[in-house]
Amino acid sequence: MNIEIIGAESMGVRSLCCLVSLPDRRIVIDPGVALGYVRHGLLPHPLQVAVGRRVRENILRVLNDATDVVFSHVHGDHVPLADANPYQLSIQALPSNFCDLRCWSKSADGLSVGMNKRFLDLAELSKINMQIAEGCSEGPLAFSQAVPHGASNSTVMMTRVEMDNQVFVHASDIQLLDDLTVDLLLDWRPDILLAAGPPLYLDRLSKAEGERAWSNAVRLARNIEIVILDHHLMRSMKGAVWLDELSMTVGRKVYCAADFMDRPRQLLEAERVQLYKQMAVPENWHDDYAKGRVDLDEYLAKRKFI
Repeated sequence: MNIEIIGAESMGVRSLCCLVSLPDRRIVIDPGVALGYVRHGLLPHPLQVAVGRRVRENILRVLNDATDVVFSHVHGDHVPLADANPYQLSIQALPSNFCDLRCWSKSADGLSVGMNKRFLDLAELSKINMQIAEGCSEGPLAFSQAVPHGASNSTVMMTRVEMDNQVFVHASDIQLLDDLTVDLLLDWRPDILLAAGPPLYLDRLSKAEGERAWSNAVRLARNIEIVILDHHLMRSMKGAVWLDELSMTVGRKVYCAADFMDRPRQLLEAERVQLYKQMAVPENWHDDYAKGRVDLDEYLAKRKFI
């Protein structure tokens, strides 16, 4: 089993997309990408936009020869969208084989009108190949029932992949805030876990929630060989400090996605204000980008992404 993380906050974008490669299956989980549309009163910096484009290209690359696709939920950083903004993955960009992939999805139960439309768009695209997967298993794949999306009222579906006595679990957007969800993760006995950590960048995260997330992170890190925590956690520099303190506490490395992929950490959303100061953004740049009139590679070169 090989795990390739395609996009995550420590790799410069909002995403938790990965490819799980087995001898006869190539499973893409959560093929979506986004950039925080406005942060600190600023639109995404051109460097973020350039990295986002690269991640979109990589998602399309792995979808091109995938056998399966999994949707843990239908937030815009996890699925392709019919109404994508310029920084997201559009349904119109998907490869022609997408409709032939085995599609495993969380149900539409409890979705708002807008979220339900996204679900229906994906269902129309996949047609008979879409399976509501909550609580189901097939071959090397197993899926959880709906579990809480952090402290919100929405829910997500977790994915378990097993091959040759090795288990990988993708626990999208759980944020480590629900003890029963973490109990289920431990019952699944993963060797490798990729999960969303707590959203330390949000003021509404209470002290009690922060303490619960820490306690659950310690539980996971002490019982699972490789723990990768990213997504909401790495939208602020506090998250990177928190992750390193967790490693010190448990006495072993706890990874973010960039660490696991052996790349430098690039917390570009957390750095947005500094990026605007370091690399000036011309007036009307975002409008020009939306019209295809800008060169993104120059920003990648400045930060040595090329």
